[in-house]
Amino acid sequence: MKAVGLVLLLGFCCGVSPVIRSLKYFYTASSGLSSFPEYVEVGMVDEVQFYHYDSNSMRAVPKQAWMEQVTRDRPDYWERETGRSQSHQQVNKVNIETVKKRFNQTGGAHIVQWMYGCEWDDEDGTTDGYNQFGYDGEDFLSLDLKTLTWIAPVPQAVPSKQRLDQNRAHNEQQKNYITKVCVDWLKKYLAYGKSTLQRTEVPRVSLLQRGPSSPVVCHATGFYPDRVVVLWRRDGQELQEHVDQGEVLPNHDGTFQVSVDLDLASVPQEDWGRYECVVQLKGIEDMSTPLDPALIRTNGGVQSDITTPIIIGCVVLLLTAAAAVGVGVFLNRKRNGE
Repeated sequence: MKAVGLVLLLGFCCGVSPVIRSLKYFYTASSGLSSFPEYVEVGMVDEVQFYHYDSNSMRAVPKQAWMEQVTRDRPDYWERETGRSQSHQQVNKVNIETVKKRFNQTGGAHIVQWMYGCEWDDEDGTTDGYNQFGYDGEDFLSLDLKTLTWIAPVPQAVPSKQRLDQNRAHNEQQKNYITKVCVDWLKKYLAYGKSTLQRTEVPRVSLLQRGPSSPVVCHATGFYPDRVVVLWRRDGQELQEHVDQGEVLPNHDGTFQVSVDLDLASVPQEDWGRYECVVQLKGIEDMSTPLDPALIRTNGGVQSDITTPIIIGCVVLLLTAAAAVGVGVFLNRKRNGE
């Protein structure tokens, strides 16, 4: 697809496992969503939004105070990014109409999203990244960095794959950006935002239980970054069964939380002393909390104790999802014309 090829040519940048740093961009073009901008760009470092552009404001702007530092090195940074974003907007307007034709669609709400970025292991220096497109929440096209060919998971993307596969030099350029240029910019942004992006905040750990027959919840909250390991151990060995691992959720203050449940049906009360919840976060010693009835918050305030922090995280997550185009998150799969 010629339009997709043009968009790709305009790519720019600007104990615990090692921390993987990331720089990601999400470009979203929409059609049929009157309450949303037709085009939005978002840049994120370590899942923190630092850059924004949309078709309403027509300006690229910083979303973090530390991004103002970029103009010390490049005084024209924001003007340059604004110009490129405006060009992307025009190309993506063509993109979404082209893809709609591929799917024989004329009306309704539709979204084309281009996502690209890189990852960097700050311990061993290894890098990785991706460059991919989606349409209405489904994979549409992606670049295989090893073979430098494009993957088309749906028939409508095959013409795009064939066109892009013929341009080997362009694909080499994309790989160079993802594995080198993008990583260099990632390191710059990490340096600009060092006081926030490279900080470590120690979690608060609680054992919670709704009732005597309910699982015991090991709840860690207030930690940063979000790369944390929370697990249950018995006699020093990590448990794989009878454990329910929750997902990491954001808190309203920029920190994170996560919960891991232990099913007590498999734990005789006389063996409780053999169990412990362990929290591992890079930069701090492992935090161990024994499965001790005296440490479990139960009864009267249990419901509030367990749900309040989780509700706060879910509200933040839902607000983020509500601005899916602005934050660059893929919309859920459309079903039955919904």
